[in-house]
Amino acid sequence: MEPQDLSDNPTAAVSGESTPENQSSPPETTLEVRVSDSQLDETSEPPPKKRRRRKKQFPEMISSAAAVTGLRILRPHPKSNIYSEKIMDDIIGMQINDSPALSKTHRRRRRIADLAKEVDVEALVAISVGFPVDSLTEEEIEANVVTAIGGAEQANYIVVRNHILARWRWSVSTWLTRDHAMESIRSEHRNSVNSAYSFLLEHGYINFGLAPAIREVQLKPNDSLKASVIIVGAGLAGLAAARQLIFLGFKVLILEGRNRPGGRVRTRKMKRMDGCGVIAAADLGGSVLTGINGNPLGVLARQLGFPLHKVRDICPLYLPDGRMVNSEIDSRVETSFNRLLDRVCKLRQAMMEEVKSADVSLGTALEAFRRVYKVAEDPQERMLLNWHLANLEYANASLMSDLSMAYWDQDDPYEMGGDHCFIPGGNERFVRALAEDLPIFYSQTVESVRYGADGVAVHAGGQEFRGDMVLCTVPLGVLKKGMIDFLPQLPQRKRDAIQRIGFGLLNKVAMLFPYDFWGGEIDTFGHLTEESTMRGEFFLFYSYSSVSGGPLLVALVAGEAAINFEMMSPVEAVRRVLDILKGIFNPKGIAVPDPIQVVCTRWGKDRFTYGSYSYVAIGSSGDDYDILAESVGDGRVFFAGEATNKQYPATMHGAFLSGMREAANILRVANRRSLLC
Repeated sequence: MEPQDLSDNPTAAVSGESTPENQSSPPETTLEVRVSDSQLDETSEPPPKKRRRRKKQFPEMISSAAAVTGLRILRPHPKSNIYSEKIMDDIIGMQINDSPALSKTHRRRRRIADLAKEVDVEALVAISVGFPVDSLTEEEIEANVVTAIGGAEQANYIVVRNHILARWRWSVSTWLTRDHAMESIRSEHRNSVNSAYSFLLEHGYINFGLAPAIREVQLKPNDSLKASVIIVGAGLAGLAAARQLIFLGFKVLILEGRNRPGGRVRTRKMKRMDGCGVIAAADLGGSVLTGINGNPLGVLARQLGFPLHKVRDICPLYLPDGRMVNSEIDSRVETSFNRLLDRVCKLRQAMMEEVKSADVSLGTALEAFRRVYKVAEDPQERMLLNWHLANLEYANASLMSDLSMAYWDQDDPYEMGGDHCFIPGGNERFVRALAEDLPIFYSQTVESVRYGADGVAVHAGGQEFRGDMVLCTVPLGVLKKGMIDFLPQLPQRKRDAIQRIGFGLLNKVAMLFPYDFWGGEIDTFGHLTEESTMRGEFFLFYSYSSVSGGPLLVALVAGEAAINFEMMSPVEAVRRVLDILKGIFNPKGIAVPDPIQVVCTRWGKDRFTYGSYSYVAIGSSGDDYDILAESVGDGRVFFAGEATNKQYPATMHGAFLSGMREAANILRVANRRSLLC
């Protein structure tokens, strides 16, 4: 950030219980253990792409109040200092009570140094939330936060915006008023304060969440009713939008096809066969808070007092015969894999400069380079390389053959930094809290949406619901299947984007055991296979013992194996998983017990999702996410969900943020319409 003259710096002077399974799920199948074939849905948070697999999996429990950039501790970089949440108060106190014994020049130098530090800290908070350092976002430009782009007004606005944002992030359980935002800013910058405060409030960057003080203001009856909005889907996007819209003065109704909220966030409570007590909570869908810096779900965790488990960095790999992979070979293949990715990135850069629209599959490009550079020709090394490819297929819910070489990682620049975390007890705890007090109509599968100049009509469950606008938050898989008729039909531009964006598959086998036989010292471990087409079958195991409440293992099924898995009986799936576990632990003299209960997901067959999460397919790009997010019908039909969020696709926080985004868009359209009337 450019150094700013203190005379123009706005902050330089200080003024005075679980619901039943959805009805489409097949019945439980019993072998010698309870095996449930679940079609509940699946949007497991993928780890960031092109990262090492040993991504911090389950370290010590940490307080959610001390885990997030922009909260009590700022950690924008491993070498950064820890800044106190009271830095603003310290600066104010220093300016008011400066020691008379110090020279005027010395006092000014102290003020300059501390103010510069404060501005830098607040800028880091803003960066963690997704704001650029020295420019406005597209949302801010569209909201006309300044009268002219560039210049002193914009520079002052950015400093003010960062200050307000950081001030609330330091105390997320209280409502930050406009007057509070003005307290430490020069009075001549009141216009910037009003502009920044209104923008941050209406777009859900401050004063959102589930703390008692926040809820009290958000759900307070609003006499100035703006319009009525029908929200299709009670996932994270729909729930976030509903709460924000109610606060903004809209009448809201949510239609949900399932008999529970949450969508692809689903926590299954697993019990003993005798039904005595819940002893484990398994996240069958979205499970990881990917990057806690700036993550809005991290804010919710703080407000609700949920502790966080950082994901720890240990992941031994086992050969098909159960032997552990030699660490030297493991490291060598991993290095080669990363170099292959680097070479592909250089190739695509050259291709995009020469041929603007060139694209092939990432899998094809990697295999070509593997052959040219003779990587992983040894059978064991080839199995290791296939494991890394399976991990990449897991991250993208895609087959390597379907993934765009040109744009598969287009969201990397926006990635939220920080630790990846788990919420003990599962992410449905967020869902239940968000859904509380909202007008949700369950078991209402939407069949059609009719829109025009006079409003919208939504047909669901044999009923018609009428409103001024509709927000569609259904998964991309539902839109691809054409399960909802839009009348008139959606513009060709949007229909093309729906078909171009990929919507892939990841499945899980959650197994509750009578005790933790794999040992508390490891939290994840991987398994290699000789058959490349089956490389994603049970290739990675997560230990949830430290967060689920019981000895729980979750095996992941990715890539082509995830598709084949949906045709496999749950009994056969359990047999295969147990064979792998016995092959690993029996030679060590550790007996593998039969599981108490097993749940197998079937996200591809779930009629409310038809898949897990989005990815950039060959011929697609980040632009298609933006097209899918566009409203249609002159501001009558809006769209939210992870597949509408170019910056944070395939994540829970991406869905949440898209709901906030559309609430602001709906407000803007409603205000414009009221001015025209």
